[in-house]
Amino acid sequence: MFKAITAAALAVTALAPGAANAATGTSVAVSYADLNLGSALGRNVLQHRITSAAADVCDYGKFQDISRMSAASNCRAGAIDAAQPAYEQAVASARRGTVTVLGAASLIVTAQ
Repeated sequence: MFKAITAAALAVTALAPGAANAATGTSVAVSYADLNLGSALGRNVLQHRITSAAADVCDYGKFQDISRMSAASNCRAGAIDAAQPAYEQAVASARRGTVTVLGAASLIVTAQ
């Protein structure tokens, strides 16, 4: 029962990175504890979570001018690029069959 609750809590946190973003401002933890990174589907879901987290940490609100839109776009691209080494390491660990404790099965996406 405890494992199911913990996994569900991590999944909710990963799917709602805005909640974690509110606490840190420019960074959000993205969990992959519920994903099989040995599969293409698991890797695609994690990439989507990274992209969503980057959009959250680089949210400049509703803006109308081009310079702020460009800054937000550059921030998102930088955040996604900065998360890629952690993504690659997580995938490599999954392919080797390395066991990761639930709490450590996350990576950090930071506004760039």
